[in-house]
Amino acid sequence: MSQPTIVLLARVDGSRVSTSFKAAPLSSIDPFMDGRQIAYIGSDGVSAGLVHTSKTVDIEHFPHTEVIVVHAGHVVLQSGEQVLELGIGASAVIGRGTALRFQAQPDTCWAFCAVTSPSAEQKPGLTALDPLAMLSPSAAPEPQILIGPTPQCRSRNAFEDDATDLRVGVWDSTPYTRHGRAHKLNELMHLLEGSVTLQAPDGSSVTVNPGDTVFVPQGAPCAWNSARYVRKVYAVK
Repeated sequence: MSQPTIVLLARVDGSRVSTSFKAAPLSSIDPFMDGRQIAYIGSDGVSAGLVHTSKTVDIEHFPHTEVIVVHAGHVVLQSGEQVLELGIGASAVIGRGTALRFQAQPDTCWAFCAVTSPSAEQKPGLTALDPLAMLSPSAAPEPQILIGPTPQCRSRNAFEDDATDLRVGVWDSTPYTRHGRAHKLNELMHLLEGSVTLQAPDGSSVTVNPGDTVFVPQGAPCAWNSARYVRKVYAVK
């Protein structure tokens, strides 16, 4: 089995990325199966990639949990009286079991992290992710892997699912550098501010800038170097 590695999903300017994508549905009832492009799929039901679509669809029970970050076009999500309008750079969580009307403008594209969990309880609802959310102090990286001062980190979960251990929210940090280590969780990152370089053991690296979206699988060796303040949307499991 090949070692998991850093996966760049989309750049803010829409430029082509070198990541390999495979056209495939997440399941036989995936409502976006005709536009799903998978870059990573794990044995734990976590996947990441892109969706390209231009359709309106009514979904009685959304079959999985999906975090979306819009990179092109415009999306309207309606569940009961709740309506979310997502332009470029906006993000949200669709909970499994949600009754949903989905409308996408032509040539809409979003980056996604999804969790398929057929046996888990439904957790219906829509959660918008506020990039300006008020944050609370959170744990910094372990001292033994830091190169230089300990950063000040903050975060806030906007969505939590105990059945799958999925947490989605916003995090920020003062600049820091750390040695490479196996990534503790699967993580989708969408950068809101700052810049960070993620480096693999072979010396290859991905620099993530505001508006870019990247996925780091659990176990992927990854070093971190940010020379300035960073703020990001995250989805971790």
